[in-house]
Amino acid sequence: MTAKQILNVALIGNPNTGKTSVFNQLTGLNQQVGNYPGITVEKKMGFCKLPYNFKANILDLPGTYSLNASSIDENVVIEMLLNKNDHLYPDVVLLVTDVENLKRNLLLFTQIKDLELPTILVINMADRMKSKGISLDIAFLEDQLKTKIALVSSRKGHGIEALKELIVNYKSLSTEPCLNASSIDPVYFDSLRKTFPNQLLYKLWLVITQDVNFLNLERNEIRSRHTRSHADLKRLQQKETIKRYQFINDVLKQGQTIDREKATDFRSRLDRVLTHRFWGYVIFFMILAVIFQSIFNWSKIPMDFIDTTFANLSNSAAQNMPPGVLTNLISQGIIPGIGGILIFIPQIAFLFMFISILEESGYMSRVVFLMDKIMRRFGLSGKSVVPLISGTACAIPAIMATRNIENWKERLITILVTPFTTCSARLPVYAIIIALVIPDQYVFGIVNLQGLTLMLLYLVGFTMAVFAAYVLNKILKIQSKTYFVVEMPNYKLPLFKNVFINVVEKTKAFVFGAGKIILSISIILWFLASNGSGENFNQAEKIVFEQHREKPLSNEEFSNAVASQKLENSYIGQMGKTIEPLISPLGYDWKIGIAVISSFAAREVFVGTLATIYSVGDTDSEDTIKDKMKAETNDETGEKVFSFATGISLLLFYAFAMQCASTLAITKKETNSWKWPAVQLVLMSGLAYIIALTAYQLLK
Repeated sequence: MTAKQILNVALIGNPNTGKTSVFNQLTGLNQQVGNYPGITVEKKMGFCKLPYNFKANILDLPGTYSLNASSIDENVVIEMLLNKNDHLYPDVVLLVTDVENLKRNLLLFTQIKDLELPTILVINMADRMKSKGISLDIAFLEDQLKTKIALVSSRKGHGIEALKELIVNYKSLSTEPCLNASSIDPVYFDSLRKTFPNQLLYKLWLVITQDVNFLNLERNEIRSRHTRSHADLKRLQQKETIKRYQFINDVLKQGQTIDREKATDFRSRLDRVLTHRFWGYVIFFMILAVIFQSIFNWSKIPMDFIDTTFANLSNSAAQNMPPGVLTNLISQGIIPGIGGILIFIPQIAFLFMFISILEESGYMSRVVFLMDKIMRRFGLSGKSVVPLISGTACAIPAIMATRNIENWKERLITILVTPFTTCSARLPVYAIIIALVIPDQYVFGIVNLQGLTLMLLYLVGFTMAVFAAYVLNKILKIQSKTYFVVEMPNYKLPLFKNVFINVVEKTKAFVFGAGKIILSISIILWFLASNGSGENFNQAEKIVFEQHREKPLSNEEFSNAVASQKLENSYIGQMGKTIEPLISPLGYDWKIGIAVISSFAAREVFVGTLATIYSVGDTDSEDTIKDKMKAETNDETGEKVFSFATGISLLLFYAFAMQCASTLAITKKETNSWKWPAVQLVLMSGLAYIIALTAYQLLK
């Protein structure tokens, strides 16, 4: 037995392609498990007998999506492929792919081919091809990809012997790359080639862009002679990825046929319905309707309990604590302010629960695929749907999620329009206003008007986001191309544990993140509402007494009148009166105006602000926040402040306004400019004002 008859075979592939199953088929029980030196990543080695008395050491490398490393696992793969001096350096690479996700899997294949290693393309799960309606032109694929292809079923053991034959004959494999990746920047790569003429060009590129070394070349030496900024390197990596997917799309367009109509498995039959050009949208909107109906119906009892509990707690603190500033702060500032946000925990938790279930079940990926057909008409793609849907939780992580969009124009547009999507911070505002102005009635005995209104507000926000994207796509003159790749996971029953943890973590993050802002603003607002200057504030009792000298008030009426006089002439009252001429055409009084301004810190502060303002000077009332808002009347007209017209105006204002400083900050960070946050603030706030003004004037 000669050394050449013992081959080193590296098994590489994306996660979930059945790579480990192929490894087990090749090695059986002849396996060893250990760790790579100095790290905790698991190393699996196996021994395999091949035809013609050959044997092989099979190394099962960690799963990786590409050679653009983002984890220790992926670094292990890159360093193994770069270091020829390693005793396990592969004679041949088996690149394992899943027949259902060839487009995604082939990205890694094209990168490894650029390393000029003998590579066999192993297409796993071939037994599913017929049931999935998939057919492959193997001869065409082998010619275009410049390799040999092994169709295997690791589950059934089919094709393993043919794979062993290909391994033995690895020397006949072409090591020519599939495409010329250096064409993304010919000048830069030509310079790199001339500086290191004896090194493989793609290895040099990996050393420059990844945190790895090979041979005797140091990264610093290479980078010092070919200095490029981090942003430039990222841009080139994105261009490389797009170029590879262009090549893959062109190859699969002719080499792979997917006829969903011929597919017979359960997943394919279900996909035909859920991604149908008509019924797919009908089912999606029906699911949304059920979600929003449930948010109102299921959360009503716990919300009423929390509301009443905090009203009683505030009243108890006022009655049982000694009179003074501290008691007023706690009973009129802190307790109502915190209660104004905690009341909405049930609705927020239900929203996150439904989103988690849709993601866990695999349905959310179908929504992304389904919406891609619509989004392309507006200058976006299915990739933009992920941030827009994520925006229902919070715009900040949603904007950060745009980083996976390679197309800068598409990414910028998505960043700018995502705040239109109704986030969970708007939910408290929507919920309290809807409860005040929309009747709790049912249409056809099953559709709740309040739940229907909430759903319409979500649809209005999403529709405006898409319309704004269309306008921006026409205005922004940025040339670019987009390639949409989405992975369709198998359907599965959501794990209760995963859903529960997701709901708890996201609700906790929402409450504590907003709680800090709400508590501080509640204290500031209480101070501004409890103090003032001038005769109208300092001599409030005397003024009220003089006003009602002819018709004296009862003790309770007198106390309420004095509290109202002080509040109106407090610091916050003076601020509200100053802006009232600007907001009165929208149907808002000075109290609502203060709440709108303070909610710029965070939208959900709106309710907490009103709860604080209405509680100042109110020492013995057990009324809930909702009761106080419902009872509020205009001093001049005697009409309800929260009328139907005012309520609709408020709902539409918050649907369109940029009422979040944190979102502006993250937009600045992601675009590296104050220009785009300024555009967001001015245009969205202006649009919100005009629409709210129009709605109020038409409905009043």
